[in-house]
Amino acid sequence: MSIHPSLKIVKDRRDYNTWVAAETLEDYALRFAPKSFRKWSEGLVANTATGGLSFLALEAIGGSLSINYGFANSFWAILAIGVIIFLTGFPIAYYAAKYSIDMDLLTRGAGFGYIGSTITSLIYASFTFIFFALEAVVMAQALELYFHLPLSIGYIICSLVIIPLVFFGVTLINQLHLWTQPLWFALVILPYGCIVYKEPDALANWVHFAGQSSSGAAFDPLLFGAAATVSASLIVQIGEQVDYLRFLPEKQNNPRKWWLAVVLAGPGWIILGCAKQLGGAFLASLAIAHGVSVAQANVPTQMYLVGFGYVFANPDVVLAVTIFFVILSQIKINVTNAYAGSLAWSNFFCRLTHSHPGRVVWLIFNVAIALLLMELGVFSTLEAVLGLYSNVAIAWVGALVADLVINKPLGLSPPYIEFKRAHLYNFNPVGCGSVLIASLVSMAAFVGVFGAVAKAFAAFIALGLALLLAPAIAAITRGKYYIAREDVYSDCNTIVLQSSDCCICEQAYEPQDMAFCPVYGGSICSLCCSLDMRCHD
Repeated sequence: MSIHPSLKIVKDRRDYNTWVAAETLEDYALRFAPKSFRKWSEGLVANTATGGLSFLALEAIGGSLSINYGFANSFWAILAIGVIIFLTGFPIAYYAAKYSIDMDLLTRGAGFGYIGSTITSLIYASFTFIFFALEAVVMAQALELYFHLPLSIGYIICSLVIIPLVFFGVTLINQLHLWTQPLWFALVILPYGCIVYKEPDALANWVHFAGQSSSGAAFDPLLFGAAATVSASLIVQIGEQVDYLRFLPEKQNNPRKWWLAVVLAGPGWIILGCAKQLGGAFLASLAIAHGVSVAQANVPTQMYLVGFGYVFANPDVVLAVTIFFVILSQIKINVTNAYAGSLAWSNFFCRLTHSHPGRVVWLIFNVAIALLLMELGVFSTLEAVLGLYSNVAIAWVGALVADLVINKPLGLSPPYIEFKRAHLYNFNPVGCGSVLIASLVSMAAFVGVFGAVAKAFAAFIALGLALLLAPAIAAITRGKYYIAREDVYSDCNTIVLQSSDCCICEQAYEPQDMAFCPVYGGSICSLCCSLDMRCHD
């Protein structure tokens, strides 16, 4: 603390409201997830983390890319970005699961600092409400098709229905995905199998699909780059994966299952993600062949109406199954979008306001922003929104990965992850500087400042710059801004199992969540430390 150690402040016992005190509601939104709370099996946690991969924005993105850039360019763009997402997602998933922390706490200690990571919290929160809006629009379109419900009313219904499902956090979300996952997998595989069986030529037609571009029939580097930039917006999905992976049990309990869960439910999400994007590209070309307009061919409801038409002969059954599948898929993903958004906003406003009314409050806030985006017509600008956003998102992930896989092995940053305010500088130029520079340069490229080639490869520019700048800045600053003061409470490399009482809220927490406060003269939990307004640290 910056206050002189000899100065003592009278302790006021902090009592958290019910929404914060009840961890089945709060889910340790601003804390390390303690061992006592991580009671679920590796399989259940992994199932929950992969449950959100039902999102039909993947098909919408794939369909849009195929229509705009043709098969050859969209196919290779999806695969190339898929490899990048897997490679960048692996270290993030590993460190988050190892230290039982979410994306925000990981970012704090991996090059951004305590206040600096508010920037990335905003980037992450933006991802959650943008994709919440996109997914809810798809569900509202399905309701309009079946019930003839006006879209504006559908948007409200599709938003409000998610709130009670996320109110009880991961405890209820676990059960939702546990019971719906088998049915969803069966429904998503069924139409593709029937299409290939009944019309094998459909695959050949897709391979030769040129889309709307005059050069879309063959590989074009500029079209490939433009398609890759849009697909790259999905790189932040790893944040939603690790928001669940932090609840994995201790690695030593079953190392094989732990690694399997981390890999498959962490970076491995993109395997299914690529398959679904390619599936959307395939269905879009098939829908156009069936007479669906180009403007509607990238709408998932229209895609799967065509797809399930190969499964069932009765049009009424086709429509009913399609609507059910769309609603199921979108509920499964939007509970994750809403949950992740509530965590991101909790972290963002905690540091700005030194208050925390509870994760549930920020859940409602996140859904409200998404609803506003829907009413403003976000789906009609899908490609432009994701293209611009991806430049910032990929710069953040690139800087984070550079710290984990380059700076730490080289000794440019601490070998452990420190997330507590008591031990961090407010800003670390390693992450903040690299993201700022990489984002500005790549966005300038994206809007055409540096020419057509740079515009097409803006996402790769963002990633490359972030990967280079983070180690460079760390070397220049000699890692000075990672740790403001050493942890005198406990050895960061030693896991101590007993809990300690916080001198402010008087609740017991595991040592990884505690720090020693010289002003209060006792141990303080990370949340009480974060909320203290009298500390000017």
